[in-house]
Amino acid sequence: MKKILGIGGVLLAVFVLTAALEPNFLSAYNLQNTLRWTGLFGIISIGTAFVIITGGIDLSVGSVVGLVGVILPMMLVDLGWSIPLSLLAVLLVLLALGFLHGVLVTKMHLQSFVVTLCGLLFYRGIARWVSGDATQGFGASFDGFRQLAIGRIPITESFGLPTPFVIMIGVAIIGGLFLNFTVWGRYMMALGHSEEAARFSGIDTDKMVILAYVIGAMTAGLGGVLFALDVNSVQPAVHGNFYELYAIAAAVLGGCSLRGGEGSILGVVIGAAVLRLLYNAINILGIPTQLEFAIIGAVILVGVIADEIVKRLSAARHSKT
Repeated sequence: MKKILGIGGVLLAVFVLTAALEPNFLSAYNLQNTLRWTGLFGIISIGTAFVIITGGIDLSVGSVVGLVGVILPMMLVDLGWSIPLSLLAVLLVLLALGFLHGVLVTKMHLQSFVVTLCGLLFYRGIARWVSGDATQGFGASFDGFRQLAIGRIPITESFGLPTPFVIMIGVAIIGGLFLNFTVWGRYMMALGHSEEAARFSGIDTDKMVILAYVIGAMTAGLGGVLFALDVNSVQPAVHGNFYELYAIAAAVLGGCSLRGGEGSILGVVIGAAVLRLLYNAINILGIPTQLEFAIIGAVILVGVIADEIVKRLSAARHSKT
């Protein structure tokens, strides 16, 4: 709870400071745009948090977003498949990818860093190969379908909640209930604290790790669908590049320990909001956009350092008692 209050305070401080420096920040258009992107990045961050909670890491998120963004419009436009059939095919691909990651980590005992780094390279290469590096899009025939990413739920005459933000809230509620109120969520937390202790307690740790990677792949895929619908012009070589950094940063900011065993879905959502507010502040205040990744890197570093300090202080208190 302390970590959530801390990142919530950062969110409030960035919001107030940016609004004070640039009044246009509070315009309906800018707030809607910020909420939309918060929703998109929040979705992929939630799945990444599950992997981190179990003590792993997923570097393939951005490439999965890119792969889904390429194959979905190809199915709909080039192959003429229906929307339900195309989404079912994407779902099966995501299940296979998540299962493959989990099996390689648990059964082959490979490091999650290596497995997902290979996935990052492989999925990007496949996306570029199947598309011939040609830009993919949905055209004008799927404007109704695109409302999942660009639509809004009206609140006032000039302001509406972006659909991706609403979808993120739904995913966050489901994720929070799963993590905090199901036995599998408690198993994942226990696994992150100590895999050996969890195994000796009778927990099937392999299944929990595989499940975490499946959840990560599914949320990355959902994000991939929405990102593709949002931009409607997917470039296979760059679409989704570095999105895994946003997801990891949001999870770390939200209280997920890179050692595993700690984290909350609410914190991850707030972390994603902080990152998007920072990006929006960079743009609206005229700060050079080249600093975006520098800021993200600094945010991750500060989060890891803070986590280490908290761990050491906690260990020192326990040793005295």
